[in-house]
Amino acid sequence: MISSSISNGNNELVINVEGRFDFNAHIDFRSAYEDVAVQPQNFSVDMSQATYLDSSALGMLLLLRDYAGGDAAEIKINNCNDDVKKILQLAHFTRLFIVD
Repeated sequence: MISSSISNGNNELVINVEGRFDFNAHIDFRSAYEDVAVQPQNFSVDMSQATYLDSSALGMLLLLRDYAGGDAAEIKINNCNDDVKKILQLAHFTRLFIVD
């Protein structure tokens, strides 16, 4: 399940990922950042409830990065469990995102 909320006085969009982050989540993930009433400056993906991610999830994160400004974007991927963090590291996403 994917949900999002605006915090920090409309400056940050927090996208919450729950359960499996795979191709089945692509429509909800895209809607989580495109269907927002305000345009936030910062983006954060909370993975505290994510149990799994695959290559399509990596692609979705790259699409979010493009939407947020490409190389100028600063996107945080927070609260990763060890498995998720390892996948992000192996894919070298630590070069493109702030991962914790």
